[in-house]
Amino acid sequence: MSPGAGSVFANVPQAMPVAVFQLTADFRADVDPRKVNLGVGAYRTDEGQPWVLPVVRKVEQLIAKDTSLNHEYLPILGLPEFRAHSSRIALGDDSPAIKENRVGGVQSLGGTGALRIGAEFLRRWYNGTNNTATPVYISSPSWENHNSVFTDAGFKDIRTYRYWDAANRGLDIKGFLEDLERRFLFPFFDSAYQGFASGCLDRDACAVRYFVSEGFELFCAQSFSKNFGLYNERVGNLSVVAKDEDNVRRVLSQMEKIVRTTWSNPPAQGARIVATTLASPELFAEWKGNVKTMADRVLLMRAELRSRLEALGTPGTWNHITEQIGMFSFTGLNPKQVEYLIKEKHIYLMASGRINMCGLTTKNLDYVARSIHEAVTKIN
Repeated sequence: MSPGAGSVFANVPQAMPVAVFQLTADFRADVDPRKVNLGVGAYRTDEGQPWVLPVVRKVEQLIAKDTSLNHEYLPILGLPEFRAHSSRIALGDDSPAIKENRVGGVQSLGGTGALRIGAEFLRRWYNGTNNTATPVYISSPSWENHNSVFTDAGFKDIRTYRYWDAANRGLDIKGFLEDLERRFLFPFFDSAYQGFASGCLDRDACAVRYFVSEGFELFCAQSFSKNFGLYNERVGNLSVVAKDEDNVRRVLSQMEKIVRTTWSNPPAQGARIVATTLASPELFAEWKGNVKTMADRVLLMRAELRSRLEALGTPGTWNHITEQIGMFSFTGLNPKQVEYLIKEKHIYLMASGRINMCGLTTKNLDYVARSIHEAVTKIN
């Protein structure tokens, strides 16, 4: 094409913005002093500010003072001690799979990177060498990136299974079992909030550990963005559990090829922070205390929001607010009610009605509760 001709990019369409990031941009542009952001996917203090974990501050200083460290490339699969400790907290100290040397790990760029490496491997090697037509089952609803990651990895048949019971505002266990029973499935867990859900690392990992105890081979994508507050360090791990050591070795050899053409080598800083913390009994104990501090605040906000909605006599039942776990909650609000909250009350949340409980503070709880009450009573 000659320099004077039109752009080679002239036919590239404008992509739709990523919903959660667009929501944050809209919130920032809003000048109303009452505005509340319940969409952000990160922990916030009661002052509405990000929190650098005290143990992370401490470990960062230890790393900065360690003159033996350098900036050489890490191995393609990542920092070995980080990978080992990451898999250990997911599977447990007494995991039979770890004891039998049939667990491997791949350091990744956050949980999304772990999902993508796992998806790419499965598309290439699961049940043959070309699996684009293999069905992938993802819960409904789910994180929007789950569908996109598997689609971009080449899978053509993305299916949903029932998970959320909108009427009862809880798990649709009947639909869940009907959709997944009697199928030969490979489990792929996404563990983005270990420790956040209940405040206990072991309790939050019980599903993964149960599947391992039942003899399943599986993948588990892990993110340390939330439970370490290392959002911009992009620290993740893909734990691989296989039938035996030889299978793990061959799987990792293929994942190494995938990583080589994806990001080649992972970054070191975040992995060093996590590995140093998990390797030290003292630092590990301090970290668990930090995680519990965050989890406890989430639990408190759940209890406070529910009590206010019930005190206002807000139509419907609100016990699901305290029965759900983790940073997010499905409120049961419909899209029209969400639109009302955004436009009329300057309270920003996802169209699904999902809110980040950390966006609530002792200062805005009353306003948010009254606004939800108003939306539910005014808008059907």
